[in-house]
Amino acid sequence: MNHLFAPPASPIIFRGKSHTFTTPWVMGIVNATPDSFFSGSRCFDEEAVAHRVRELVDQDVDAIDVGACSTRPGAPVVSADEELRRLRMCLPVVRREAPEVPLSVDTFHAQVARVAVEELEADMINDISGGDMDACMAATMAQLQVPYIVMHTRGTPETMQQLTAYDDVVADVLQDLHDKLARLRDAGVSNLIADPGFGFAKTIDQNYQLLQHLDSFHRLGVPLLVGVSRKSMITRVLEVDAAHALNGTTTLNTIALLQGAHILRVHDVRPAVEARTLVQRMAAAGTQAKYESLNTK
Repeated sequence: MNHLFAPPASPIIFRGKSHTFTTPWVMGIVNATPDSFFSGSRCFDEEAVAHRVRELVDQDVDAIDVGACSTRPGAPVVSADEELRRLRMCLPVVRREAPEVPLSVDTFHAQVARVAVEELEADMINDISGGDMDACMAATMAQLQVPYIVMHTRGTPETMQQLTAYDDVVADVLQDLHDKLARLRDAGVSNLIADPGFGFAKTIDQNYQLLQHLDSFHRLGVPLLVGVSRKSMITRVLEVDAAHALNGTTTLNTIALLQGAHILRVHDVRPAVEARTLVQRMAAAGTQAKYESLNTK
């Protein structure tokens, strides 16, 4: 618990102000897709998007992440044009319903990232490939200068689950993210957030090894995003489907908070907010007990 709510070494610059995530964010998912693995996050039209966003706001969401291309294992990659068509339907509604909430767009296409930020008012980009799937992404992010979430994966959503051979999954993923962040900084990208990529090119056991050693990733010096919501690392262990994986998700989100996660990316905002509140209360009680102990000596 040494890293509980510890601010990162390098804060991000968000809307012109420095931000250190001393209180973790809960990021709610909106999927403008027909095939994302959890049906509860799918939005097919403006009315569905508005309903979903109002739901997230009512549950005290800190940021919203919009995806227009499913990245579930085995999912086919859609074109940048199709992604943009979906985002042009979705993002204006999100902005209308939640104008003050930070807006992230989940894409690995540089063209989509540029349009999302410059035309559709996105505040940050969440890239599952960390720039590996589009050679133009690093230069684009250097120009846009908005926060950039860099995730670890291998291959594409169609091939990643055949690419799970590691010498040491924790050390290998940590090194890969370290190298990605270094290359991006060399390219002029400074607003960086890291995501170990739970469920992406990892076996079930490897996912749990990463979660157990999540605090090791603080050495990257950037905020850490954790996305385990309703994923197969929960459903396969508990032998449930995604619709019945909320309890497991809340359990793992709590573990992630105890390891110092700065952002939880979730389908269900209220349970994550409540988990954060309780963990914060526990941390505050521990700090108070330590203070009282020192004053009695």
